[in-house]
Amino acid sequence: MARGLLRMVLEDGGPGFCQFALTNACNARCVFCNFAAGTLPRDARRFVSRENALDAIEILYCRGIRYLVITGGEPLLHPALGSVVECAAKKGMKAILVTNGALLTPGRVRELAGAGLSSFIVSVDAASREAHERNRGLPGVCETIRSANGVIGELGLQATASVTMSRLVDYDALPAFLRSLGFAAVTFSYPLGALGSSFLGYSASPVVRFTDEELLAAFERVKRLRKRFPVVNPTPSLEEMQRFVRGEKQRFPCLGGFLYFYLDWNLDLWRCHYWDRPMCGIREFDESRRVRDGCTRCMIDCYRDSSVMHHIGVSAHDGYVALRKGDLRGAVRSVLRPGNLGSIRAVVEKLPWLLRF
Repeated sequence: MARGLLRMVLEDGGPGFCQFALTNACNARCVFCNFAAGTLPRDARRFVSRENALDAIEILYCRGIRYLVITGGEPLLHPALGSVVECAAKKGMKAILVTNGALLTPGRVRELAGAGLSSFIVSVDAASREAHERNRGLPGVCETIRSANGVIGELGLQATASVTMSRLVDYDALPAFLRSLGFAAVTFSYPLGALGSSFLGYSASPVVRFTDEELLAAFERVKRLRKRFPVVNPTPSLEEMQRFVRGEKQRFPCLGGFLYFYLDWNLDLWRCHYWDRPMCGIREFDESRRVRDGCTRCMIDCYRDSSVMHHIGVSAHDGYVALRKGDLRGAVRSVLRPGNLGSIRAVVEKLPWLLRF
């Protein structure tokens, strides 16, 4: 396995990941999300068919995708979710579910684990049951999450809390609340006021609207929080986002469109959530569609954080390609590329969490 991974890094830059939104339907009513029930009209709800979803996974695997992040909307609303997980797992992909947890019963956890799901990412909006359930519009969801996490732990799987940086978050009280729900780690989603793609996980709500000074301070709180609770977002990435907010030069180009992708319920493939037009339909996805242009236009955590950790792998790939062409100078430049040390630091910092996959 290690040899295969090394080969993939050298030849392709490393394993890719795709966020596959099986549906845009959701049962929650979050104030900072346009997927929310009551915001997205019922007649606008879409579900990818089982057959098309399985075909898409085959194509993604052939294009080097090894991490499939299954999302929505709320993916647990999709009737073929188990089949999607099983298909990905049988191919050797790591299937990761992003959910609000309201439908994550112990039985459903066991079913998905049996299908091959590797881990769960569960949304948490605040540091108290009352505030979280009020924002979600899902009474009782905290107890459902707590029960699900108990089973997830019994099965030896991983559950990570996903917290959007918003005015609902009490960073000081958050660790105790997350532990009470059964989480052992948290990843923070950075606030998004607008996106150009079909992905609706954003809002112009005042709850996620900050001045630059407020946002910089929030990133500092996240950095300090890691002393009290495991935070998945690497410190070098949080520092990069602070540079982004200040308008400073970025050190880690995003790999969206090169190794990371977003596939929606219409089977349109996008380089990320931010861009305003898809790259192609999934059936047109080939090597000619890949984009690597050094983009740093947004601060979407799932792309920017991963790009920080993947930076060193891509540098190794570039050096390998240069050596094969006899370009020794180019290989040396890749090794000495700015950001490599920060990328190694990010990988080492997150290694215990990564190895649990």
